[in-house]
Amino acid sequence: MERQAKQVRALRQSWRVIPKLAIIQTSDSPVIDTYVRMKRGYGEDILVEVDIYKIDQANLMSQIKTLNNDESVHGIITQLPLADPEQTEVAVNAVAPQKDVDGLGEDSTLTPATAMAIDWLLAGYNVELAGKEIAIVGNGRLVGAPLAKLWKAAGYNVIVYDKRTTDLPGSVRSADVIVTATGVPSLIKADMVKKGAVIVDAGTAAEHGKIVGDVAAEVRELDDVTITPTKGGVGPLTVAALFDNVIRAAMAVAEKKGQQDL
Repeated sequence: MERQAKQVRALRQSWRVIPKLAIIQTSDSPVIDTYVRMKRGYGEDILVEVDIYKIDQANLMSQIKTLNNDESVHGIITQLPLADPEQTEVAVNAVAPQKDVDGLGEDSTLTPATAMAIDWLLAGYNVELAGKEIAIVGNGRLVGAPLAKLWKAAGYNVIVYDKRTTDLPGSVRSADVIVTATGVPSLIKADMVKKGAVIVDAGTAAEHGKIVGDVAAEVRELDDVTITPTKGGVGPLTVAALFDNVIRAAMAVAEKKGQQDL
């Protein structure tokens, strides 16, 4: 955060560029509201402006178009899941590639934020992925799909499991690294995890008024696995990675502005 705050100050003072993130929200849920608050608070801490647009999904495409054309906006995210998820593919690809700070569009110029965050997280645990069997449980737009694409491109041994998998317990039991992001509480149980496995719980769901992950409590009682913390894990790092992309997008604008001044 300190590095990012310095970068933002430099953009503001040296380039007169004020980084701004626009968040478009079409549905309400405790999980979505929590993440939107986290993003707004993080932006305030590093002096990135965060504008939130709570709109009906019928107005989503026109709102994206307006923000694409707004030169004061450097990053745009369409907060997922949408009220109507069937429009997800069209919506994420409608965001201008240079402003797609979630990195979810096909032509985005930025690394997907959640995938970047999980890379940071595993690096912090000194986890080496080369030569390991990696299971990604869930093939969603935010986590599973972009992470699988990133790691397969890096040459890692990745297998993706989703709702079509007929024997999930048997399939993931041999994995050295499990990344789960389904939003199904307690999906990953102790008998599905081999000794010495590394588990990244990137799932989020609301249960009894609390935000919970995919990993059952019994897994956290095992003393022979490494697992991300219940709080302070993937979520906060994803927010940090998102703002890394906002700053990069603003820097690209500053560099272009500097070239025009030459």
